[in-house]
Amino acid sequence: MTQLTLTYFDVDGGRAEPIRLALHIGGINFEDHRFPYSDFEEQRKKTPLGQVPVLDIDGTAITQSNAILRYVGKQAKLYPEDLYQALVCDEVMDAAEDCINKIVLTFGLEGEALKAAREKIAKEDLTKYLKFIELKLVNQGGKYFAQQQLTIADLKIIPIVGWLNSGMLEYIPKDLVERVAPKLNLHAQRIAADKSVASYYASK
Repeated sequence: MTQLTLTYFDVDGGRAEPIRLALHIGGINFEDHRFPYSDFEEQRKKTPLGQVPVLDIDGTAITQSNAILRYVGKQAKLYPEDLYQALVCDEVMDAAEDCINKIVLTFGLEGEALKAAREKIAKEDLTKYLKFIELKLVNQGGKYFAQQQLTIADLKIIPIVGWLNSGMLEYIPKDLVERVAPKLNLHAQRIAADKSVASYYASK
């Protein structure tokens, strides 16, 4: 049996959360290796590119969160077999990753520099991307992003919307998603309440 170990920060959220959800929904056994932020400098030395998440597959370390999510999604039957639907799924996932990257670029900034950067991305980049992702949802019928059923694209969105709504990101309004992409906000709430997703958090 293939041995899987997923390594990421000790948080419920972030880039590893959709992977954890897909593994749980697919009934795929894995070791959920979590570490505190304070250990990151030491942990990153063990990774191929100095970043996490990393999925260890029988001793081989695989990086890049969307690649890992697709790998797991295919096994969990959460990735479309239809080529066009797979393309739509990938498009949403990559747009979501862009949102994360825009925010990460502000890490390390302080004071007025942080305020100016966060207010700018909230007004410009994040608003643009959130509206784009919401339109993709609407174009697919409004319930799911691809093939009219739960996919890894839906799982990818949950932690991002939750992060933006949490108020943890200083100078990014926690009502941003609700204001600029209300259908996307409702989608995240609905997916989080899905039996297969809710059972993951209930089991923790």
